Amino acid sequence: MLVRSLLLGATCAAAMVVPAAAADWAAVGAALGKTGTVQPGEVYRVGLPRSDLKVTLDGVAIKPSLALGSWVAFHDMGGQTMVMGDLVLTHDEINPVMSLLVENGLSITALHNHVLRSSPATMYMHIDGRGDAVKLATAIHAALAKSGTPMGPAPAAAPPAPLDMDVPGVERAIGGYKGTPNGGVLQFNIPRAETPKAGGMAVPTAMGSAIAINFQPTGGGKAAITGDFVLTADEVNPVIKALRANGIEVTALHNHMLDDEPRLFFMHFWANDDATKLAGGLHAALEKVKVARP
Repeated sequence: MLVRSLLLGATCAAAMVVPAAAADWAAVGAALGKTGTVQPGEVYRVGLPRSDLKVTLDGVAIKPSLALGSWVAFHDMGGQTMVMGDLVLTHDEINPVMSLLVENGLSITALHNHVLRSSPATMYMHIDGRGDAVKLATAIHAALAKSGTPMGPAPAAAPPAPLDMDVPGVERAIGGYKGTPNGGVLQFNIPRAETPKAGGMAVPTAMGSAIAINFQPTGGGKAAITGDFVLTADEVNPVIKALRANGIEVTALHNHMLDDEPRLFFMHFWANDDATKLAGGLHAALEKVKVARP
């Protein structure tokens, strides 16, 4: 009888263990006020381009997909969701947005520039949070309401126009990586050889752990470039030297996360010159980094 009772108890206990429900991405998009897409690594990523801002830098009108692309990404960890993001903000938006994020339990992991001399000046706020996906999305929506970030459905996209530069030449010069056209910009997303972690959890590339390189054509075979290298400490100065030797300006060096493994540094850059020449300079810098090869 005792054995039977123990078995019944174990069966009942097992029946009470309910697997954690997967995050409802449709509900997350509704709470955030903008829908996203599921990216590799089971990451739900939502782009929030600052199309409301008219920013120029060295006479170049910056397209949102070049350097004004706010985003948030949600990763279901089973039982709770991890969110990371990068919010593009004007100076007067920073503290109202930050206050609401902190009040609702999200963490600020970095606040800094990405480029120099832009008008108006923009700053970039990196955020981190853990918990219920819909509650996190609701908090981010409330915070972004304190900024001019466009929300709601994106307008219907016009058919993409061909990029006014030698795309195959750029891809060859940068080392054989393939770019993706997006909003008039050629974007490269190059993973590191190892998958970084934050708080002991793997950080997929869709959550900002990959090297980002963007080319915006500026006419006559030239392009403005910006983005960020994701570097370990021993890679920082070799990459600086490679970029400067190729006429590429280093505009910022900082962290994006607080508890990353290995410790990572993010290096932003800028130049406006012949596109294939700049791609060759970026390739020289990539050769100093432990990246996944094409």
